[in-house]
Amino acid sequence: MWSTQFPHAIHIAEPGFGSSLANGDFLRRYAKRLLRAVHSERSSEALPVLRRIVAMQVTPEISVAELHPLRRSLQLKHVLHTLAREVGFASWELCARQVDARPSSLLDRYRLELGMFRDFETNWFPDMETAQGWQREHGGYLIAYGTQAVAILAH
Repeated sequence: MWSTQFPHAIHIAEPGFGSSLANGDFLRRYAKRLLRAVHSERSSEALPVLRRIVAMQVTPEISVAELHPLRRSLQLKHVLHTLAREVGFASWELCARQVDARPSSLLDRYRLELGMFRDFETNWFPDMETAQGWQREHGGYLIAYGTQAVAILAH
């Protein structure tokens, strides 16, 4: 059976994202990385982040297509607010005050995006309920990823 615990031998693919960072510091660094992607000339880098900003209703009055040409006007505060909503807070201010008291597993979705689990086998599921059923039989460390879930398989 695969371990259901956080795999401690994660790969640090991005400098500055070590496992010893407090949750708030991790989110700030990750937000700066996303802001660079938003400001990129390459739409393939900017659009996924712009979709997240719109999905979290940080810019509720504007669509992704309308936001794309205006993306240089987006600031770090917009990305921080997006991340705060993604992890369940109403605002960045509230998140900044409370996120360090939450378990670091709250940010595993972002670690997955950064490639920190790339040395492990992964199984994707359409939702957490399906993943938990599979985990009961096979094991694996579960990470919520939007409405989906992924099992990280580590011995």
